[in-house]
Amino acid sequence: MNLNRAIKIEVNARYLQDQSDPAAERYAFAYSVEITNQGTETVKLLNRYWRITDDNNKVEEVRGEGVIGQQPVIHPGQTFHYTSGAIIETEFGTMQGSYEMLASNGETFEATIPPFLLSLPDTVH
Repeated sequence: MNLNRAIKIEVNARYLQDQSDPAAERYAFAYSVEITNQGTETVKLLNRYWRITDDNNKVEEVRGEGVIGQQPVIHPGQTFHYTSGAIIETEFGTMQGSYEMLASNGETFEATIPPFLLSLPDTVH
């Protein structure tokens, strides 16, 4: 990893019972993302890519510009937080992906979003 572009990504997911309907195979989750620029260059988040896999191995891929309608600029030492959501057809699933980032020198690079679990509370998979 280029130390100038050390991007740390942490994600916490939670089940949204009030927006879910298990009888209709609809399980809603919110996920909060923290993107910390631990490098020495200012970066801008250009695009996102998510791979969402449910417990039936159904895969949904999501690509788009920015996150929550923004393309945040993150300076060295700063953290950008946002919360979004996903709906899957099973009680369990996983998400992972990447952000396309633009470094201050004009080069683009990928920042990997590590896999995380979508699951109902108090359950073990």
